[in-house]
Amino acid sequence: MDEDLVLALRLQEEWNLTVPERARAQEPLSLVDASWELVDPTPDLQALFVQFNDRFFWGQLEAVEVKWSKRMTLCAGICTYEGKGGMCSIRLSEPLLKLRPRKDLVETLLHEMIHAYLFVTNNDKDREGHGPEFCKHMHRINRLTGANITIYHTFHDEVDEYRRHWWRCNGPCQFRKPYYGYVKRATNRAPSANDYWWAEHQNTCGGTYIKIKEPENYSKKGKGKTKLAAAEKKGDFSY
Repeated sequence: MDEDLVLALRLQEEWNLTVPERARAQEPLSLVDASWELVDPTPDLQALFVQFNDRFFWGQLEAVEVKWSKRMTLCAGICTYEGKGGMCSIRLSEPLLKLRPRKDLVETLLHEMIHAYLFVTNNDKDREGHGPEFCKHMHRINRLTGANITIYHTFHDEVDEYRRHWWRCNGPCQFRKPYYGYVKRATNRAPSANDYWWAEHQNTCGGTYIKIKEPENYSKKGKGKTKLAAAEKKGDFSY
């Protein structure tokens, strides 16, 4: 075989082998690729929001605000709708997300942005609902990015860590699954009629909720106005 032809075939073979590698190098990095933890471990929240709005939501969320919350400790993110003008606001929990991997921040933000998008485009205010429209966009973005946006994004270990005020009912509900009479909260707010389940608890149990645990030295710091004995006398109810 002609030497020039042999050389040409060999060069073509080498070229064909390297094309996939070059193509992969040009593919955008997955939003949740592990290398982001080194490249950009603490991304700017506003910058992420703008990037995701343009890339996944067709720029429809320009009127939506996004902020960190230092007080949210029961869920990682929430989307709220306020005012007659239909203002939409996303809040992310700084306590729950600040020490977690960047991936969790990205997926939580995208989850709430889907809620915001459905509100802006369809006036869908059901932030607890994750119906077909929500799932359609969730699967679309997951396919595009390699992310794993899910319906739920509560980080149970971290949430429990912040729930340091505990009450327990001395009535029948202390023997019932799944809570066995416990109420655990991040703040010193005793169970009361302000809780949506108050009336049901009175009807089905009627027991007294007694505070059994609080953060160490909480009362000594002047923050714990409700002492355990006072809570026992007060007789707050819960479910």
